[in-house]
Amino acid sequence: MHFPRPSDGKMMISFDWVPIRYRNVISVLKNPFYAGVYVYGKTEKRTEIIAGRVRKSYGHRKSYDDWGVMLRDHHAGYVGWDEFERNQKILATNAYGKAGGVKSGRGGKALLAGMLTCGHCGRRLCVVYVGRRRGYHVYRCDRSNLMLARPRCMTTNGDRTDAAISEEVLRAVAPMAIEAALEAERMHLEGEAQRRQMVELDLQQARYEASLAERRYAACDPDNRLIAAQLEKSWEATLRRVEACEARLNDRQADQGDMPDFAGLAHDLKAAWADPDVDMRFRQRLLRALVKDIVATTDKDAQEVELTIHWQGGQHSQVRIRKPKSVEHTKSTPEEAMAIIRSMATRWSDADVAATLNRMGMRTGQGKSWTGHRVNSLRRVHKIEGYKSAGTTRGEWLTMLEAATKLGVTSHKIRCAVEAGLLPTEQIMPGAPHQIRAVDLEKPEIRAAISRKGPCRAHDQNQESLFSAI
Repeated sequence: MHFPRPSDGKMMISFDWVPIRYRNVISVLKNPFYAGVYVYGKTEKRTEIIAGRVRKSYGHRKSYDDWGVMLRDHHAGYVGWDEFERNQKILATNAYGKAGGVKSGRGGKALLAGMLTCGHCGRRLCVVYVGRRRGYHVYRCDRSNLMLARPRCMTTNGDRTDAAISEEVLRAVAPMAIEAALEAERMHLEGEAQRRQMVELDLQQARYEASLAERRYAACDPDNRLIAAQLEKSWEATLRRVEACEARLNDRQADQGDMPDFAGLAHDLKAAWADPDVDMRFRQRLLRALVKDIVATTDKDAQEVELTIHWQGGQHSQVRIRKPKSVEHTKSTPEEAMAIIRSMATRWSDADVAATLNRMGMRTGQGKSWTGHRVNSLRRVHKIEGYKSAGTTRGEWLTMLEAATKLGVTSHKIRCAVEAGLLPTEQIMPGAPHQIRAVDLEKPEIRAAISRKGPCRAHDQNQESLFSAI
């Protein structure tokens, strides 16, 4: 999008179209002339006595009631006065660094940043990123600790709090999902039409300026080479702008075929909310449109955090989340991995358990691959008994490598005997390594089959020899 900028200083007769910037938008939104209102006397002069001398300062903005002149409906405005006032309130609310209500979403990992109020002292809860790499966040009441050196009022886990509030919000908007999807589709179509119209108007203006530049160049005296060269450059610049506007219009027409699936969005709000492609700012803006404030209180007896949600319509609801114990955290090992470790720990070494977990696609609570050291550390924390091989007094199971070492053969020989069905094995679960009972290696037929040269095969006494006597 382009915005006109005066090219002749304060004369404001000729303009250049330049890419729009933030200050262009904010200056238009804050100007009452945009709403069809003529205003005079928006600022005032202030006089102060500092160190015995008079100091004058200018440009102090006054409120609407103190403006010198304000004529509504002075001319046709782009928006009405009510909408203009509503825009000013939104801009004032979103202004950071000023006292006021809940601010707009600024992204980040914390969904409830700026919305939680401590139920014990009435102050806002801060977002603190903790962990070795600041990987997860907590909501903490730090004001009394920082200002008065008192103990913190409360601290609550960020992920659990965000999940609980998200579930309440989705439950509240679920009955209106179909209507919201239809409204979103209508707004999407209107937005696309408005953006297309802006590109078309930009193209129309560019073509007019190109035609005007062409007429100026045609009316120029060819003998005046300096003026002719300048007009030719201006004409070429306007033609390039026409080509750019036509390319934007073609791209806009090509993108119209990609219509979002609003019907699917209505039927699966939870998946749409948790979609990783959704910007956190959008979630925060939607949450602030529904929720006015959230008061958090700690119930130390029940070890829970009570969240009182103040909805924008004036209703209130409560939700309770359990505080994690000192040994719990959001990066804990999955229960499936813990079950595999408990079942394999007494019969397999830590390295074998780690290899099995990696082969099954399991990860640690931190999302890392397994190693023998990590399995050993987890066993010690949870007091899980470790592996005892058959070489010890309590062990009765051997791995293929230990069985091969005991018999003095290669592990390939043991594997062939297992595949041929001579040597029985056991598997704790699919994907786990095979285990061999130590007593099975003492059987004479197994020792004879393994010590025999050539492939390991079971000998059948009823099988006739190929070279039997005729």
